[in-house]
Amino acid sequence: MAEAMLLVIDVGNTNIVYGLFQGTKLVHQFRVESGRGRTADEYAVVLRQLLAMEDIPKEAVDGAIVASVVPALTEPMVALVRRAFGIEALVVGPGIRTGIPILYENAREVGADRIVNAVAAFEKVRGTAHTGGVIVVDFGTATTFDCITPKGEYLGGVIAPGIQISADALFARAARLPRVEIAKPAKVVGRNTLGSMQSGIVYGYVGLVDGLVERLVDELGYPCRVFATGGLAPLIAPLSKSIEEVDDILTLEGLRLIFERNAA
Repeated sequence: MAEAMLLVIDVGNTNIVYGLFQGTKLVHQFRVESGRGRTADEYAVVLRQLLAMEDIPKEAVDGAIVASVVPALTEPMVALVRRAFGIEALVVGPGIRTGIPILYENAREVGADRIVNAVAAFEKVRGTAHTGGVIVVDFGTATTFDCITPKGEYLGGVIAPGIQISADALFARAARLPRVEIAKPAKVVGRNTLGSMQSGIVYGYVGLVDGLVERLVDELGYPCRVFATGGLAPLIAPLSKSIEEVDDILTLEGLRLIFERNAA
């Protein structure tokens, strides 16, 4: 009989990420586009096909948790789990046990992904020599900066337009500027339109990240470890002076932790 697995589902505005854990180890990860027009049955078919590619029987999945920032997709994900595996998924939201106090003025306004990231990030530093706080920079459709206090409290943060959104606005509103790949340019000083645009997009965003992190740390008044996650984190982090570590499965790890805290 296959070893029991936990299915974690991170629903974003651009992508849905499915992760499968055996114990504390992430053994499989699948990424699909967030198609708002799909039904729960369609999502179930896609996920079953992905599992079949890895020879994973549906009976192996005995637990599931969902974090969604797209309200229209939350119920289809819950229905997907019910129909595909015959179990009820835990949904990250008000009333769920996260293990961290939420100090936001209205806790219901905080995106589920931001709370999940905070849980995972604080777990990374808990029990280490670090005595300060944590800042998580998540490069998603929006780029979010989330602050966790040294006591493990979610304090709040910053929401900025994502890199792709910013670039798309530039391409759409400037008639003579072509669409370019978001990639590190050879030099900061562009000698052609392509290089100039890439420099502005990439190094401009690096400046945004480092500037905001510096202001956050100054305002918080204590040292912070700075972690990054999300699709474009590997591009920006090596150029940033403030980001210390990229963790591309931070959200999935946070979902696992929250599931375990509620299962207990």
